[in-house]
Amino acid sequence: MFAALVNGAEGRTSNLLSDMEHGDIELSLEFMVPEGSNSGVYLQGRYEVQILDSWQKYQPTFADCGGIYQRHLNGQGFEGTSPRVNASLPPGEWQRFDIQFRAPRFDAEGNKVENARFVKVNHNGVVIHENVEVTGPTRSASYEDEKPWGPLMLQGDHGPIAFRNLLGRHAIFP
Repeated sequence: MFAALVNGAEGRTSNLLSDMEHGDIELSLEFMVPEGSNSGVYLQGRYEVQILDSWQKYQPTFADCGGIYQRHLNGQGFEGTSPRVNASLPPGEWQRFDIQFRAPRFDAEGNKVENARFVKVNHNGVVIHENVEVTGPTRSASYEDEKPWGPLMLQGDHGPIAFRNLLGRHAIFP
């Protein structure tokens, strides 16, 4: 856990990858974005929950705050899941994600036998996703492959963002 991390007024720094790697995880974090800013939290450095100034957006998409960002192949986006509701607060206020993530499963030979899944995502105390399966890494992921473990990635190159009170603990989801 850390007190606060800010990527600067311009928000054009590198992505931050943790030394810690995780499989299944329960992750809580707080973030603050100014008007118009954009970032993301990547579980295993591969699967993104979007952070965006989406205050007062009435029909959120996968690209809005709390969306599970889409995949990308040959210049085309696909999949992606919109949050059930927009739970965003105004720009400049601290917001919170509580994420339960189930890592992809592999057999003894290393073949993927089950996709990764967002078991539950809460945004500011509101459930915005339950049991959302993701078939592969999100666009702009640090890795294109899939593995049972990977680092947490905080996107730092899309605009100003501040994080605080990041806490993750290993979990086991059936």
